Order: sequence, then structure tokens, then C-alpha cells
Amino acid sequence: MVKYSSAQLDDIFQALADPTRRAMLGSLARQPRSVGELAEPFDMSLAAASKHIKLLERAGLIERNVQGRTHVCQLNAMPLHAGMEWMRHYEQFWTQKLDALEALLRAEDRAKSKPAPPKPRRKR
Repeated sequence: MVKYSSAQLDDIFQALADPTRRAMLGSLARQPRSVGELAEPFDMSLAAASKHIKLLERAGLIERNVQGRTHVCQLNAMPLHAGMEWMRHYEQFWTQKLDALEALLRAEDRAKSKPAPPKPRRKR
């Protein structure tokens, strides 16, 4: 398993844990947006949106550029790789477990589908 710092993974998963932040990342995946544009779909103040954006920045998932008085955010998807690698390790674990379960179930089905041996006749 590839090693990533615990703090890096904590920041990434904390950022992804909130549906508002995930929606913001989805919006940024389409195009860069200002803080106001990111806040617009949500019932929140610019200050609240800014807190979400700061958390995304801390995780390295977005970069903010100041253009005059406008703060424009854009997606930086590279840190998601750390989270994906961490999850991939557990994907392999579960794939192995599910493959073993499938093999057991198939063996059980084969055993059930074999015709039963004929019953011995009793002599009178």
C-alpha cells in the first residue's frame, strides 16, 4: 500500500465528508468559479461558503486566485489520488473476500445440484 501522511488523508476525507463541499468540487470540475458562484446554489452566507472553501484549500483540493476583488477557485484533483490509493488497498481486500465467498457459494450450489444416490432397497 502506498503511504500517505495521516494528516493529508484526514484533510482530504474531512473535506469530502460534507455534501456542500462535494457539490462545490463538482461545480469546480466543470469550470473555475468565484466564491460567490460557489455559494449561490446554497442557502448560506459568503462567510459560510468561505469556511467550506478554506477547508477544501487546506486539503489541497482547490486553488484560489485573486483577480481584482474577485476570488476565483479552481479544482486541483491531484490530492484525490491519495484518497483513491488508500481506498484501493481496501478494495483489494474486499475483492478477495467476495471472491472467496463466491467460490464457496458455487461449491455449495454444485453439491446441491448433484443427484442423490439411489436409496438402497430393503429386502423382504
